[in-house]
Amino acid sequence: QVHLVESGGGSVQSGGSLRLSCAASESIRNSYCMAWFRQTPGKEREGVAIIDSDDTTYYADSVKGRFTISQDFAENTLYLQIHSLKPEDTAMYYCAAESTPFGYCSGLIFKPYKFTYWGQGTQVTVVS
Repeated sequence: QVHLVESGGGSVQSGGSLRLSCAASESIRNSYCMAWFRQTPGKEREGVAIIDSDDTTYYADSVKGRFTISQDFAENTLYLQIHSLKPEDTAMYYCAAESTPFGYCSGLIFKPYKFTYWGQGTQVTVVS
């Protein structure tokens, strides 16, 4: 099973940028659908961005144009570049992986219950 470790969170001013990283313990190429979710206390986990092994990406409407998901197969690392941060982006951000044929994400889009492997989360706090 793959182990995921997120990093890169922190406290940032509104309008600022962050890059979150998620290091996987094994190769994710053609094996895993990878995703970022976020969650605030008392709310359900929300899908933010998802990426296939062929680099097809999907974004939640609330983050389109501001968030970019990417992956580096050589480093087995998933990234989330965030620009123009808003206070409502404040949340714990989680990296998730699900083993799928060829790393395709069909049927998994923004469905946290479909993902088996999760990191411990990294906190993003946006102050105005």
